[in-house]
Amino acid sequence: MAWILLLSASAVEIAMALLLKASDGWARIWPGLMGLVAGGASIYLLAHALKTLPMGTAYAVWTGIGSVGVALVGIVALGESAAPARLFFIGLVVAGMVGLRLIDTQA
Repeated sequence: MAWILLLSASAVEIAMALLLKASDGWARIWPGLMGLVAGGASIYLLAHALKTLPMGTAYAVWTGIGSVGVALVGIVALGESAAPARLFFIGLVVAGMVGLRLIDTQA
């Protein structure tokens, strides 16, 4: 259940970033306010996942999924660069999250 909470927190974190982008630097108030609510919800879900999961792994996975998710949405939906070097480094973030998860299951 904790991993489901963590994945949900990460998905909401992605939504938060997209809403803050849509706020256009707070020129549009409603997306910004919804982004703040999403950020609070993400932290709430993360806090509940931390009841069970190791803090270092949970936080790294939460930020990693958020970072990779926002980067991929930027590439797919917002026309941001998909340069090979950028994709390589996104892959390194994914490899780090997988590595942490594998190490935690062995401990």
